Amino acid sequence: MLKIGAHLSVGKGFENLIQTAINIDSNVFQFFSRNPRGSKIKEFDENDIALFQKLRLENKFGPLLAHAPYTINLAGSKDYVYDFAKQTLKEDITSMDSIGIEYFNIHPGSHVGSGIEVGIKKIIDALNYAMYSSEKIIVLLETMSGKGSEIGFKFEQLKNIMDGAEQEEKIGVCMDLCHVFSAGYDIVNNFDGVLEEFDKIIGIKKLKAIHLNDSMYPFNSHKDRHAPIGQGYIGLKAILDIMSNRYISHLPFYLETPFDDEGHKNEISMLKNMLYNKI
Repeated sequence: MLKIGAHLSVGKGFENLIQTAINIDSNVFQFFSRNPRGSKIKEFDENDIALFQKLRLENKFGPLLAHAPYTINLAGSKDYVYDFAKQTLKEDITSMDSIGIEYFNIHPGSHVGSGIEVGIKKIIDALNYAMYSSEKIIVLLETMSGKGSEIGFKFEQLKNIMDGAEQEEKIGVCMDLCHVFSAGYDIVNNFDGVLEEFDKIIGIKKLKAIHLNDSMYPFNSHKDRHAPIGQGYIGLKAILDIMSNRYISHLPFYLETPFDDEGHKNEISMLKNMLYNKI
């Protein structure tokens, strides 16, 4: 069964969040663990969470993904930036795990001139500070485009982070289509080859989720601008081929396209119709 959804706003609460997901005909979704530009985590309302869990079970939702806020940099070179990132990571992993969210997605970080090796060590240290063996939630390292001093645009970098983490078995990867395309992996003409490389370096079992988007910039541009499905340089045909690929078709796909809920509903409907006709 196809698992597809979109990035949604928590807005008025988790019950509202899952109602929105139902309304756009999705069976998975992604949301920010806290305000993406803010610093304080929102207190949970027990009744809201109970209704959220009830609706989720009744409607047979697949894995849900919480996305870390953009304000954290786990490879930051300034102490106050790094300390804030570590503490936020720890708080959000704990809070999302407490309400049964399966995945917690993070941008690995930007070294801001200190160098990739130094940045990777900081990311590893932050993960080791924030993760415990008692948690069930899986932390996903997102593939990045390689703009600026970003870490995580090469599979080898993600592997190095995993290898240094004490809870390595609880770390996976979320492949962002725009990012991986912009980073120089030819998912349009040779997606099987990209998966083979991923499997050789990291292991295909570590690939847990897909950020579903097109790219406003061409291949190997190292730029991060998402486009609506079929309106970018990746293109609709390649995206449909990726979604129906036998090695990853069972994974959850989370739309990260520049649309509101209604726009995402239309994209989900389009993709479902085309995939079912393709099959």
